Amino acid sequence: MDFVQQLRIFVAVADNGSFARAAAALRMARPSVTNAVSALEASIGARLLQRTTRRSSLTAEGELFYERATQILTDVAGAQNLFGGSGQVPRGRLRVDIPVALAKPLIIPRLPEFTERYPDIEIILGVSDQPVDLVAEGVDCVVRLGELAASSMISRVVARVPMVSCAAPVYLAAHGVPKTMEDLSAHRAVTYFTGRGRSTIDWQLIANGEERSIRMRSAILVNDSEAFVACALAGLGLIQALRATVAEQLENGQLVEILPQVQTVQRAVSIMYPNRQYLAPQVRAFIDWISAVFKESDVHETPAGGIAVPLE
Repeated sequence: MDFVQQLRIFVAVADNGSFARAAAALRMARPSVTNAVSALEASIGARLLQRTTRRSSLTAEGELFYERATQILTDVAGAQNLFGGSGQVPRGRLRVDIPVALAKPLIIPRLPEFTERYPDIEIILGVSDQPVDLVAEGVDCVVRLGELAASSMISRVVARVPMVSCAAPVYLAAHGVPKTMEDLSAHRAVTYFTGRGRSTIDWQLIANGEERSIRMRSAILVNDSEAFVACALAGLGLIQALRATVAEQLENGQLVEILPQVQTVQRAVSIMYPNRQYLAPQVRAFIDWISAVFKESDVHETPAGGIAVPLE
């Protein structure tokens, strides 16, 4: 096995946090991965990884060597593509996690394009609204709604998607139709929350050109996008949701848009992946593809800022 391939295997083990996950990602037998790393350590005369039964972590020497290894692999990829050559063909397993609200209406319908373009990539798709530990769970990248907090990972906003404020006819018949933003104080909402800390998502509206964050009174709090919409359909309260998520219900009258004259703030879509200089070709291919998908969609940038307006 050549030195560059040993570097790729070593970086895969470091990125995945275990020999087993690296072997699965590379579609190699685990003994081959172990032997490659052992041969690399022998050739450079340093122990690069601390092994345990479940996880592997970089030694101090491994941290230094990892930075050099990723730079070498980046340079190799650049040299292979210098004159337009294809370089490494993306292949192997790709673990991604996407939010429920974006899965069915936007991402999954476009996935056949990705699999046709990259037939040698096997996708392991997680659909979840909850936080994911990329390293511990062996996930290559995640797509999430909202701007992600600073961390050791790389995150960037790839798009902003339209929102809509709406409710079921049964709720509006019982509680009335809000005509202005001030009327919202007399209503209750289905509130979405995330994480163990139950961080809630406030409504975002634009009044007189200024963004306003409105904290609605909650009839119920949920942490799943499908349950969120189901609660609205049951008449439990108003919701502010991705327009793409409730487009069908708006069209067939199961939900009715409220305050159509008030502009909603578009929601950020972010992608997050490990802070590594060298990304496996299949991961880079997915990141480029998903970014292009949202650029082709009907999304637009919106100004940042705004003030919080609690409704008690």
